[in-house]
Amino acid sequence: MRRHRSQSRPQPRPGPPVEVVIEAIGGEGDGVAPGPIFAPYTLPGERVRVTGAGERRELDAVLEPSPDRIAPVCPHFGVCGGCALQHWAHGPYLAWKVERLAANLARQQIETEILPPFAVGPGTRRRIALHARRGSRDAARLGYKMRKSWDLVDIAVCPISDPVLQAAIPALKRLAAPLFEHPKSAPTLHVTLTATGLDIDITGVEAKSGGLSADARMQVAERAAAAGFARVTVAGEVAYLANLPGVRLGAASVALPAGAFLQATREAEVAMTAFVKAQAQGATRIADLYCGVGTFTFHLAELAPVHAADASAEAIQALVSALATAPGLKGVTAEARDLARRPMLAQELKKTDVVVFDPPRAGAAEQSAELARSSVSRVIGVSCNPATFTRDARTLIDAGFALDRVLPVDQFLWSPHVELVGVFSR
Repeated sequence: MRRHRSQSRPQPRPGPPVEVVIEAIGGEGDGVAPGPIFAPYTLPGERVRVTGAGERRELDAVLEPSPDRIAPVCPHFGVCGGCALQHWAHGPYLAWKVERLAANLARQQIETEILPPFAVGPGTRRRIALHARRGSRDAARLGYKMRKSWDLVDIAVCPISDPVLQAAIPALKRLAAPLFEHPKSAPTLHVTLTATGLDIDITGVEAKSGGLSADARMQVAERAAAAGFARVTVAGEVAYLANLPGVRLGAASVALPAGAFLQATREAEVAMTAFVKAQAQGATRIADLYCGVGTFTFHLAELAPVHAADASAEAIQALVSALATAPGLKGVTAEARDLARRPMLAQELKKTDVVVFDPPRAGAAEQSAELARSSVSRVIGVSCNPATFTRDARTLIDAGFALDRVLPVDQFLWSPHVELVGVFSR
């Protein structure tokens, strides 16, 4: 039998340091020099010395800094893989994000009005994911992964995060310490700041061996109580509960399921929901697709009846339960439905004139195809991935829609990511 050789290519040997001039910033936030050569923590116009081999190099020294270079605010910057662009002044940094969005649209030959971007500031993230590694008996090592590595940066502060989350880091390290009974456990603490306290959903604890022992669960509960956390769940199963975590969405008070999706910052959520609601004015019937726990649903239901759909049955149940807390809405119906496998059909949208959709990073290819076949007159797309948004936008435009305007949203501060809300009409 013929054996296949390994497809892995040998890595080039590092050569001597070289000097290059950075011409642009690439899609991952690295500076790009001719070659191309990619170098992290560099800026356009800088002359720098880099080490290594191949396209991906490491920064050795900045020889001629850009006037846009600033001092990073985080002591972990440059080691932690969480932020890529803390060294760039806010104005050109934000302009670059808008330019990236425009370039994505241009690749699909889409022209539209790009509105002034909405940007969050430091200390606003209410939802973070912290990786844990074995430390002492009393405190685990906790933080983010290093850039391009599985190693961990044990953080003391995180300037992007809400001060309440930063203040909880020592208690979160204590909470994670009992999670390492099995050598294969690699826990991640998904921490969300809610109106009733911190909600922590822990994943990555080895389950094949039976999960956490009764003793470990007792320790987790005791440490959560001492820290004043609202809830701790392990793979969705409640390990400690003092207060049911909840948020206010429009007029509704929503009790969150474990691991529920929320926009990363409250400030961006407010800006996006206000924009979506304004663009939906005049609607007679609205469909809110990929609705989650109702981020947009409750605001839209102040305008017209809304039908909401999402793949998460838990999210839909939370949305439906919250309706009792929000009197005066025009009416909401909801269903658990996987819109990738079973999109809302054009025939089902016959009486709907406005559709809002907020899909995951993979986009909404199947749903966009149905919207293209429908009689819907206005579509509002919310996206965390400009590449899949422009793909879906091309589907709608080819069916007779026009992309009227786009609102860029910088919700993931100092990262290469940009979000957006686009408004289509026909």
